[in-house]
Amino acid sequence: METLRPVRRTLLRDTAYEAIRDAIVRGDIPPGAPVRDADLADRLGLSRAPVRDALSRLAGEGLVESKPQSYTRVTRLVPGDVRDAAAVVRAMQELAARTAVPHLADADITVMRAANERFRKATGRGDVAEALRADDRLHDVLVAACGNGAVAATVERYTPLIRRLEWRQFGTAGSAHGSAELHEQLIEACAARDAEAAVRITAEIWRALEELADELPEQPEPPE
Repeated sequence: METLRPVRRTLLRDTAYEAIRDAIVRGDIPPGAPVRDADLADRLGLSRAPVRDALSRLAGEGLVESKPQSYTRVTRLVPGDVRDAAAVVRAMQELAARTAVPHLADADITVMRAANERFRKATGRGDVAEALRADDRLHDVLVAACGNGAVAATVERYTPLIRRLEWRQFGTAGSAHGSAELHEQLIEACAARDAEAAVRITAEIWRALEELADELPEQPEPPE
């Protein structure tokens, strides 16, 4: 938990959420580890209220679990749960691509190309955090352009659950290279305004995460 640092006192609930979520995704707070609002508040330089709100939100996203009067802890990385989340995100990303591609502007394609270049460079130097930000930026173009608030909300809701898996994937040079190549294919389909090709490639990108989830070893249930 060394990467947790005091945060700016603006939008405290959201900032606390992002800091704790990112620590869980990176594995700084590992699966099964107990989380206490007082300890986290002290590390982040916050009061306990925004930290409690953040933990409640993380519980809703499946990253934290609680038993009253017993524990609050980081959830295990359960293959089935990650696969289910990846399948939901895939379906939403496919819908976003199908809806957005015919309406994309040239500026959107430019943003996607720049994001993939950032992704390539980040994975090349092993900067997983930057790779994930660039990956988000690329896919967010389609999510935003589709104009469907339910799609955006669903992607935001389920993406954190698969972030721990993506952190592992983008830390592997070979798989990261494959992701960049698929991104390039997606961008070319979008540039050609070929919605069906974009949907097909989008499905391939996200289905790879579903398959990767099946390779995760089952983690034992931590003691209460």
